[in-house]
Amino acid sequence: MLKNALLTLIALAIAIGGGGASVWYTLRAQDGVGAIRIGQWTAFPDIGTPAADPYSKARVAREGVLALGRAEGLSFVAERDSSGDTLKRECAYRIEGGLPTARFWTLYAADESLGVIDTGKQRPAALQSYEVMRQPDNSVAITVSGHPAPGNWLLSTGAGTMYLVLTFYDTPIASSTGLSDIEMPRIQKAGCDA
Repeated sequence: MLKNALLTLIALAIAIGGGGASVWYTLRAQDGVGAIRIGQWTAFPDIGTPAADPYSKARVAREGVLALGRAEGLSFVAERDSSGDTLKRECAYRIEGGLPTARFWTLYAADESLGVIDTGKQRPAALQSYEVMRQPDNSVAITVSGHPAPGNWLLSTGAGTMYLVLTFYDTPIASSTGLSDIEMPRIQKAGCDA
């Protein structure tokens, strides 16, 4: 009798622990149900709509974010560079390429909760479309680094994992089914502090 009770408790502990761990992993992963990946960038186009999957709804509820509807915009998150390495705050990166059509866009360096990195300085770790210099072909070249850089510079400070969040507002790609046809900028590692 005691043996059966012990085996039942062990089975319940494994089931509850494994289930909780799988939900935790699914809610933290940038890939998953409803995700669309374009290069290093991942988006959840249905996250602010009634068609959102249960995991996307749970992610929004857990993080307490205000999700954009399809007509409002679309957010892309990058957690890796073009070589597949995890983005680190102590490294410098170069974001280069064209951006999809949008009335306005923002780019910021984020911590693990996808909140803007606190730089401890007056300059936030964020850029927006009205303040960047563009290349002759209308593409952008942005340096993400803890050290000042010429041109477009996005400040990132500290150490540890970093995410880049690129949000397009009032854009036709948010309501389009042709998300796979758009191009997103590349993220290339330029070097790391020793």
